Amino acid sequence: MILTNPLSASEVGTLWLTYEEKTLIMRMLEHFIEKSDDQQATNILGGLWQELNFYVLQMEQIFREQGMVKPIGYTKADVHLEVPKLFDNGFDVMFVRILKEVSMGMYTINMNMAYNDKVMQIYEGLTTVTQKIYKLSTLYLLEKGILTLPPKVTMPTTNEFIKSKSYLDGLNPFGDKRALNDIEVGILHHGIETNNIGLQLITGFAQCAKNKDVKEYFVKGKELAKKQIKVMEDILLESDVPFSATSGCTVTTSTVAPFTDKLMMHCIYLLNGFGLVGNSFGAYFSLRKDISVKTMFLAKDLYTYAQEGIKIKIKNGWFEEPPQMEDRSKIIKGE
Repeated sequence: MILTNPLSASEVGTLWLTYEEKTLIMRMLEHFIEKSDDQQATNILGGLWQELNFYVLQMEQIFREQGMVKPIGYTKADVHLEVPKLFDNGFDVMFVRILKEVSMGMYTINMNMAYNDKVMQIYEGLTTVTQKIYKLSTLYLLEKGILTLPPKVTMPTTNEFIKSKSYLDGLNPFGDKRALNDIEVGILHHGIETNNIGLQLITGFAQCAKNKDVKEYFVKGKELAKKQIKVMEDILLESDVPFSATSGCTVTTSTVAPFTDKLMMHCIYLLNGFGLVGNSFGAYFSLRKDISVKTMFLAKDLYTYAQEGIKIKIKNGWFEEPPQMEDRSKIIKGE
């Protein structure tokens, strides 16, 4: 059968990544739904599971039509529903909110690399789902007092232009630093907020990981998240800006894993990528040089940490290989 609209390499690659991510999220949702004791939270989690399941089935249909093998992704074997809950007090919805932040960026990139109408429909639909769930999660968390707002500011009443290159200064420890602008405050608040959730997530993972290398990796990640939070909090404190990006969520004392080490490692792999993008955004749009430099150093630490995680995944046979282009040199050599 000749396909009238075969997938391009970029579409195969993005669908492969999307399928891996969505099946991972569905497994985590299944644990959260099983342990949820709040009906409003259960409705948000369950609604998201239903929406994702629809698009996972849509992707599987495209794979079949294209004669493409379905990624293994994450299956029922990667989640253990009968174990005690690992996280408490709204962490489930807080984590979903962070995942939707990741998804928003990914769908924009994926849509930009899509040419097939069916593929574009998937990313268009997933974008709508993501924005809806992000809004529901945010309002829920604010209502429960789990999520805190960024600092309040005095509203600007005049338009100004930067008059001197000294606006960019900040590296001289003995020189005066200008007050933070609102963009920088927003970036720092968001960085603290996401790292705080990451800290709790990886603390829970460290408690229950079975593989020694994985457990040590999660402990190292916990310390890295604490370092990132401290650097950003110190910048705010130096500028007399009160920080409030803490979360009311907690990690339980359970040491029984609700997920396989393979799933937990891939979850951190995805969040590492999100963190690198966030740090790059912060480094570019922060106009004070000291903030940009510190953010770039944090990105370097995160990149090194992420590479270590990839090696652990490969060592244990947990890193499913993305679809490959033909190796023409090997074909020519008859290898």
